Amino acid sequence: MDLAFVIALFLLLGSLSMPIWAVGTTEPPIMLAKSWQTSLDPTGFLVSEKLDGVRAYWDGKHLYSRGGLVINAPAWFTGQLPDTPLDGELWAGYGSFARISGLVRKIDLPNDEDWQGVKFMVFDLPHSPAMFEDRYWVLKTLVAELRSDVVDVVRQRSVDGNAALDAMLADVVGRGGEGLILKQRRSVYQASRSNDMLKYKMADDAEAVVIGHLPGKGKYQGMVGALRVALADGREISLGSGLSDAERRNPPAEGTVVTYSYNGYTSTGLPRFARFLRVRDVE
Repeated sequence: MDLAFVIALFLLLGSLSMPIWAVGTTEPPIMLAKSWQTSLDPTGFLVSEKLDGVRAYWDGKHLYSRGGLVINAPAWFTGQLPDTPLDGELWAGYGSFARISGLVRKIDLPNDEDWQGVKFMVFDLPHSPAMFEDRYWVLKTLVAELRSDVVDVVRQRSVDGNAALDAMLADVVGRGGEGLILKQRRSVYQASRSNDMLKYKMADDAEAVVIGHLPGKGKYQGMVGALRVALADGREISLGSGLSDAERRNPPAEGTVVTYSYNGYTSTGLPRFARFLRVRDVE
């Protein structure tokens, strides 16, 4: 069977089987990860590097952030993307999160120079009804035929047991990466947080809402010493570690959603060693 026909059939079935992003919704219908549990067997998953970029959803015409913000990318960038919906990350190499986050938040006309070196690293076909391992094959073929400098596919690999998975995680973190994403081979794309998509990191992370600012002391006199945040269960903690001097001088406003990392839980169920990572990339 002709390869181009197979790809076209996959994409057509996807467009017929999943409704277009509903009018009136504010967030794109993307699949979100839960946390990996070490008691699970990774052999049923495909594993990729979790890039520290900004999640982006291409609906065939526009790029959107996770929170539904239209990303004002240059026409020469979006003009190289297909009319097929794609799920991925905007990325420009390790340590580039702040740069990419700034580009996504800009509301004025995009600066071509600022977008040099940025790539749309795609990892799924959200409108395809196929199982993930089949979607990945079609995605690789689709992107290869684009012959584009701005879009690439995030590599998926198999792992043989938890020891190999841990070795892969150590390698990624050693290169400056954030962690791993595992997806069930035989899973459909779900516009929700799913056990079929799991993140594996050296430390866990979660989100909280800023509800106040605590004054700094000592060398932080006159700046913010910590953010007071509300967790998902309504309880409150303070995030002081992880804030840069610039963030202490100009802290995230009350109501802002931030991401923090932590290492397990205390006996009362609060996150242990909680530290600020960044403002969530969905606004």
